[in-house]
Amino acid sequence: MSNKNLIFKIVTVIMAVTVVLCAVYVMVNRLGLVEGYDFGGGAYYYVDIPDFDKVLPEDAYQAKTPVWVHVCLFIAWGWLMWRLWIWIDSRNK
Repeated sequence: MSNKNLIFKIVTVIMAVTVVLCAVYVMVNRLGLVEGYDFGGGAYYYVDIPDFDKVLPEDAYQAKTPVWVHVCLFIAWGWLMWRLWIWIDSRNK
């Protein structure tokens, strides 16, 4: 095993453990939950809450950036990740 592969595997394990620990921390401390709404695991997804549009006022968050910019950034990010996936896959052959 080359030195690069070993470093990559170590970084991957560290990142995976960090993500799991952060997820457990968020769940244990009940971060992101709206008090009074207990929907179990679905409570983290506010679309499950009936009449959620009435919980926050419509003008609570208004982005200065147009929606089309967000869509373009989302598509660009997807394309970049797809290219990265192809590049990583081609290195393993």
